[in-house]
Amino acid sequence: MTTEARGTGEGTGGPDAPAGVSAAEADALVALVRRVGQQIILPRFRRLAPGEIETKSDPSDLVTIADREAEAALAAGARDILPGCAVVGEEAVAEDPTLLGTIAGSETCVILDPVDGTFNFARGLAVFGVILAVTRQGQTVFGLLYDPVLDDWVMAHRGGGAEHVAATGTRRRLSVRRGVEIPQAEGMVPLDLYGGARRTRLMGAFEAVRSVRSLRCSCHEYRMLAMGQADFVVNGSLNPWDHAAGVLVLEEAGGCVLVDGTSSYRPTMRTGRLTAATGKELTATLAAVEW
Repeated sequence: MTTEARGTGEGTGGPDAPAGVSAAEADALVALVRRVGQQIILPRFRRLAPGEIETKSDPSDLVTIADREAEAALAAGARDILPGCAVVGEEAVAEDPTLLGTIAGSETCVILDPVDGTFNFARGLAVFGVILAVTRQGQTVFGLLYDPVLDDWVMAHRGGGAEHVAATGTRRRLSVRRGVEIPQAEGMVPLDLYGGARRTRLMGAFEAVRSVRSLRCSCHEYRMLAMGQADFVVNGSLNPWDHAAGVLVLEEAGGCVLVDGTSSYRPTMRTGRLTAATGKELTATLAAVEW
């Protein structure tokens, strides 16, 4: 089974785009993520001891032994597959924030979220995943969103489209749900990240849409967008491990992403308000919402 780039319409490549990853490299990265998911992450799911869960910035910002062990294995494997690459993982950055500068300064960088949705994972909810992105010269060229529970993944090569792949090898090209207007729009708003009056304002800002929810898992939020199961995501945090892979997947599936309503997303961005949606008009409308 190979993972060669396959065109699906608009794409985001161009004559000046940096080199992507080869089919063999992509296959190896997929195999790495699957192996870590099945051998390190899933055996810990619903089996974590109290001492294997810790807090970071606040009581809802968690890290587990699975996060740390998975990141170490993914980082080592990525360096074997892409010799000389830099690696930026969420847990490593928690220990040394200066590592974020590595993305812009490296020819090749692998960005990792070893267990995206740790809050869910630690509470036994099967809404978590592994996110891996490869950047060249600060631009994402490969994105992978893996679900260890179902052992399936969504991935994209820059300029090559996005696809869903099942463990059986079945592939499906992905395309966003087009033509949705605000009253019919369904999406994800990070209500859990804010409290008090800020949360109230946030809920009111999106009262015109059909429904809002928060999965607490960027991996599955971007998967839903790319697979035509949701229409938008907004986020006020630009952690590259949350967005680098998902933005590429969404754009290759025909979606649109803006930061602060005007700028294209890049994984080197540190501040701004991200709006990701299934079409340019919907993205622009939602990006103009004050929250």
